Amino acid sequence: MTFSAIFALTAAVVAAMMDISTGKVKNQWICFLWIVGMVYQMISGQRQGIWRFLAGSMLPIAVLFPLFRFRMLGPGDIKLFSALGGVMGAGAVLTCMTISFLCGGILSLVFLLLYGELASRLRHFAVYIQFVISNRQIVPYYRKGKQWENLHFTVPVLMGVILYAGGMY
Repeated sequence: MTFSAIFALTAAVVAAMMDISTGKVKNQWICFLWIVGMVYQMISGQRQGIWRFLAGSMLPIAVLFPLFRFRMLGPGDIKLFSALGGVMGAGAVLTCMTISFLCGGILSLVFLLLYGELASRLRHFAVYIQFVISNRQIVPYYRKGKQWENLHFTVPVLMGVILYAGGMY
């Protein structure tokens, strides 16, 4: 297994454990990951390593910012993708994000079907979109606290990283 795969897997496992236990991914962990990623890229890629680090770490922030703005995705999830991208590179982190969202969608659908809440959540989404458009005001989409519908997105991220570490992409 490559350093990149071991790094990504370790980063995602620890982040998921933090998120499940405290509801947050600590900034100290993210900063540590960014530093390790930058040093790794500088050592392995010399001058181009810093550009690979910047491209991989900035892409998730740029792509996922709208979801953060509408409070559909937490900042810890975006920072985790950013730290992963610093080592994985832009292409691999984009694939990881895509796979993570697919896994998250599947998990969410399973939860909604198990709890019989699919119609209710679709209505909530429609009302939310209508409110944002008509009032031109962005309010948090998700309900804070330990709500059954609040999925710890670090779990689907971990699922995507497991596929990366296993050599699937």
